[in-house]
Amino acid sequence: VQLQASGGGLVQAGGSLRLSCAASGRLSSNNGMGWFRQAPGKEREFVSTTNWTGGTTYYAESVKGRFTISRDRAKNTVYLQMNSLEPEDTAVYYCAVALRAGTSRSPGDYRYWGQGTQVTVSS
Repeated sequence: VQLQASGGGLVQAGGSLRLSCAASGRLSSNNGMGWFRQAPGKEREFVSTTNWTGGTTYYAESVKGRFTISRDRAKNTVYLQMNSLEPEDTAVYYCAVALRAGTSRSPGDYRYWGQGTQVTVSS
């Protein structure tokens, strides 16, 4: 299974970016998916997660109301729409596929990880 993340870049504070993560290989669409991020010198942290249908979603408090996770099961792709970006959102963003169908905030519940895409927000 391979995950290909894209959509990162440099944006000014208040701007928007849309991250995409396409999964390929022997992967069932019946898995939860999530986004995590890691800033320099910090641990990887949870950003958002969705269950296998896309009907249940959770967000970190720091991004709630600004970020939206969605998925296209037919394409095995998960998206992260990021609005009102802040310099504190600067990090490498990773997508991941969970071990089961539900949502999870714990990195340990994810089996497959993408290579990460850099998001830089300037003030």
